[in-house]
Amino acid sequence: MSQVRVTDFFCQRKKGEARVPGKQRSGRGSVRSFSASSFHHGNKESTLCCSPVREEFVRVVDEAAGLSNDLQSASSRPDTDPASPRTPKRSSAEAEFDLGAAVFSDTVEHSSVKRRRQAGRAREAEANTTEKTTRRTARKKLVLPEDTPQVKQPAYQRYHTLAQDTPPGLSLPYQYKILAEMFRSMDTVVAMLYNRSETATFAKIKQGVQDMMHRRFEESHVGQIKTVFPAAFSFRQQKNIPTFNSNVSRGSYQLTVEPVLNQNDVRPVLSASHLLERRRVFHHNLISVVKQHHKAFLSSLVPPVSVPEDELTRWHPRFNVDTVPAIQVGLLPPPPHTEKVSTAREVLEKARSLIMPKMEKALVSLTRNADDADGTKPVGSQNPAVAQPPVPAADPVPSSLRGVSQSLLDRIRAKEAQKLQAAMTRNPAQEERLLMLTRLGELARILRNVFVAEKKASLVMEVACSRMVASYRSALSLGAMEKHIRLLAEVAPDWLSIHPIRKDFYLKLNKMMELNVILDKLNHRLREEERL
Repeated sequence: MSQVRVTDFFCQRKKGEARVPGKQRSGRGSVRSFSASSFHHGNKESTLCCSPVREEFVRVVDEAAGLSNDLQSASSRPDTDPASPRTPKRSSAEAEFDLGAAVFSDTVEHSSVKRRRQAGRAREAEANTTEKTTRRTARKKLVLPEDTPQVKQPAYQRYHTLAQDTPPGLSLPYQYKILAEMFRSMDTVVAMLYNRSETATFAKIKQGVQDMMHRRFEESHVGQIKTVFPAAFSFRQQKNIPTFNSNVSRGSYQLTVEPVLNQNDVRPVLSASHLLERRRVFHHNLISVVKQHHKAFLSSLVPPVSVPEDELTRWHPRFNVDTVPAIQVGLLPPPPHTEKVSTAREVLEKARSLIMPKMEKALVSLTRNADDADGTKPVGSQNPAVAQPPVPAADPVPSSLRGVSQSLLDRIRAKEAQKLQAAMTRNPAQEERLLMLTRLGELARILRNVFVAEKKASLVMEVACSRMVASYRSALSLGAMEKHIRLLAEVAPDWLSIHPIRKDFYLKLNKMMELNVILDKLNHRLREEERL
């Protein structure tokens, strides 16, 4: 049978072909069956577009073809019961068609039900999502209380210090770092203009700094720079300076900046070494400003902590560096005062001899009316300063610690203050040594296990380091592991010893000593060095 479309097969069976009376159909080959081999999978005009439905229909048609053969063989046998009613005989092709159509309709109905269920689930999920979005929007639109601050700094400024990858030390707040960068840019622009004997006005400096930093640069920033480093520049108000800006007239006063150099030359050159030195001094002055706020914070603790500024290597753990107030704006020289007539009294005094008597009387009456209006103001409005109610002092003892002995709290706070003071005055070398001491307990266990696994009395330093690096929980280089082993031999010389033989170093372990004794000794040494 040639390949035909599914629609052609159904149309042929519905029309009902006229059977030829002289031909007898027998055998499977003579039946016009619609099997899987006669289904054209690549036919573009096929109405079965869904792949699962098509596979199910092909399987059902193959089963129907097998049943049609059984029906044909059964119809060829004579009916043994003469009394049974005679039913019209149906061909095997008709039976195959009815069975295939029934199964196909059930499959299509099952697919449509499944699609309707999926569509219902999708609509339900969409409704849930819409409801959550509505709740989230309504929560955002809630009115905040009046005492809640509406404006606060963004997170990259509030947590700027915590996000730095530098080791802990005397870090600067975010706004102070921006000010230091502004000073560097301003010093560079001023040096360039000064070296070519050009007057550095604020308009030129502002344009150069904004081009370098892509930030706004105002006179307030210049005032802050003057507060931090007053000996860096000299400021003056000058006029008759050539400008190429139509907004600034030639006769108006402009703020000029000139670097201060402590040299005896007539006009020294502001070189790169001078710029680096000035930048270092500015950074040191910023650190000094933060130290003053840090000192005030330490004095407010209970009990107060006193640390010399020259020994301070890091801030207090509870000192929030990014909340330090901004630098105060220094006073810049204002332009010279020029007399300007702004009131009727001043006009009367200036032009008393030039005006007519009627005009003089009118100006006098106008000044009296102005004075009367000024005198009707309430007394309370002239003093804008309003006395603030005293803020009650906070209770130093939290509610969770009430009932605990005050002497015990004082001893605990004294120990905590002593430990924090030692941590704030510790240099980086001591900090690294303490970090290594905290790892020695675990490394001692690993080293003992390496000796037990190797079953040797001594090991080469390289072999022991490689085994310990592979067994330690964090990543350490071979050089760092060797430093830890040498420190372990220094702290516990009666348990671990290092013997140089020729070009190699050998480790020898005293197996007669208990490991717990060594661990107690390491912990005791760590506590002693933390107090220093």
